[in-house]
Amino acid sequence: MKSFLVATALSLAAAGALAATVGQPAPAFTATDTSGKTVSLADFKGKHVVLEWVNPGCPYVRRHYDSANMQGTQKDAQAKGAVWLTINSTAQDAGDYMQPAALQQWMASQKAAATHTLMDAEGKVGRAYGARTTPHMYVINPAGTLVYAGAIDDQPRASLADTAKATNHVKAALAESTAGKPVTVATTRAYGCSIKYSSM
Repeated sequence: MKSFLVATALSLAAAGALAATVGQPAPAFTATDTSGKTVSLADFKGKHVVLEWVNPGCPYVRRHYDSANMQGTQKDAQAKGAVWLTINSTAQDAGDYMQPAALQQWMASQKAAATHTLMDAEGKVGRAYGARTTPHMYVINPAGTLVYAGAIDDQPRASLADTAKATNHVKAALAESTAGKPVTVATTRAYGCSIKYSSM
């Protein structure tokens, strides 16, 4: 039994599921944004950073963008001085993979307020954080500590009607963290479409 548990833990660690832990330093990363610029988490030391995993082909992502909930959350974060990094970890051989220019155009068409939209087709950043779904959200404080990980809100359905009555976990986490308070709800179960990771 012990050997099974050890093997399972090693398997999860290899998949990145154990890499990012609330209360611990957020994994460092460097990626290229849709305009070709190299962006590192270290570039934003001393600031709150929100990470959002995205796939425009996912109905859950569409729910949050079609309702302007995601854009509103992005703008709320930036009003608090936070940096917003949207990350696409969809593999290049997946049917709904978008080239950088196409993803950049889609974000512009949605009037998204992300600071950068990052390409992660190899899945290195996604696996480092254990990101499982789109959307999957993370909040990092100015000290570089992960203070929230999970869903954007508490309504795990793709219906637009559920958005208005939802409690937005990301807004709540940022409000508390920027006020110097501990985050009350620091982890939730992410919901959405499974990220189509590269098999490489």
